[in-house]
Amino acid sequence: MINCTRHILSTSLTSVHSVVLKNHGRLFSNLNYTNLTKSRKLHRYNQKCQIHKESTMVATRYPPSWFSIAPMMDLTDNHYRTLARIISKKVWLYSEMIAAETIVFQKGNLDRFLAFGPEQHPIVLQIGGNSLENIAKATQLANPYGYDEINFNCGCPSPKVAGKGCFGVRLMLDPKFVADAMTVIAANTNVPVSVKCRIGVDDHDSYNELCDFIYKVSSQSPTRHFIIHSRKALLNGISPRENRSIPPLKYEFFYALLRDFPDLLFTINGGINTIDEVNAALREGAHGVMVGRAAYHNPWNVLGHVDSAIYGAPLSNITRRQVLEKFQVYGDSVLEHHEPKPNLREITKPLLGFFHSCPGNSLWKRKVDAALHTCPTIKSLLEETLDAIPDAVLDSPITEAPISFPDVFSAAKKVLPPPYSVTEEELFSYA
Repeated sequence: MINCTRHILSTSLTSVHSVVLKNHGRLFSNLNYTNLTKSRKLHRYNQKCQIHKESTMVATRYPPSWFSIAPMMDLTDNHYRTLARIISKKVWLYSEMIAAETIVFQKGNLDRFLAFGPEQHPIVLQIGGNSLENIAKATQLANPYGYDEINFNCGCPSPKVAGKGCFGVRLMLDPKFVADAMTVIAANTNVPVSVKCRIGVDDHDSYNELCDFIYKVSSQSPTRHFIIHSRKALLNGISPRENRSIPPLKYEFFYALLRDFPDLLFTINGGINTIDEVNAALREGAHGVMVGRAAYHNPWNVLGHVDSAIYGAPLSNITRRQVLEKFQVYGDSVLEHHEPKPNLREITKPLLGFFHSCPGNSLWKRKVDAALHTCPTIKSLLEETLDAIPDAVLDSPITEAPISFPDVFSAAKKVLPPPYSVTEEELFSYA
């Protein structure tokens, strides 16, 4: 048996890459590879791998992606991302998952799906799909919008995606296709690429099977960054919401990946709700932490601490009232200039968690619900409703994050699975 170490990854990379390129020569030839010989293709491919590896290791334009907000369908839209960016200047934002087919077949309406304000940088586009041709075209069509990274969805358990759609988390069962998809994405963009996945699917939930997926994708494509939702997915009819709670968290799988794949970057996701938990995960070695619904349903208390507690920036003196004033300018501009005109409820939806656990929160949400029927603008809605919130809440800046020392991650490191290993026969079978 051979431990899956830096030596194996590097020595096997060239032969595996050549097979990938050979198998998809026709597809690549339609994507500006026409005049390249096989050896020149391989040379350019290896150059791109190195560029992508370096771009994930060293932040050039933006701070490291230590903290990111998970892509969430119907939640992480432009309106929420605008609110998040007002609160935090450093958090990495993600789009909702957008199917490659949607991008390809909506070429005349791309702004609806891909446009975002320049203040949202750094921002990652997440795409999904099961057609290499459409994935390639979608990547090309997204390039002019200037996303800072492209992420491929291999973690969504929704029946519409992983069931009828045959992509999302179901693709974890087909690492060869994922590697090909990542190669196609990287060949058609100049920004880093990454994969978001779970730790397993149904009965395919052993640590070695997870490592097989990571190894095959990373050795056959330029992928160097994996976001790991530390639960497996169950595709037996339970809902996406239940898939976020019923499968147990196995942080020990995540930290074992750090041990067994030292050349790769890993971001931990799943069950992390507070800033002290984020810092605890980072202290134990995670390269990055992705937070989902906690950042949506409690944006002030989660995102308000990111810049100072995670990135070491001075504590912001911005208040909730000032955040709302900035968001009102954005929202009313969208209402005035955007076609088709959006629904006022859609724009204000991200605000509903803004006063989480504060005095007056329940009354304020009831008043907002009533005002949505009569108010034509965000400004008028806020004027109609904010008297429900005490001035002390509206005008107080964010305070220091509470400090505690969760031991869930250090405990996980004490029960790591045995190191991943492959036989020489298995190693060469991957090529």
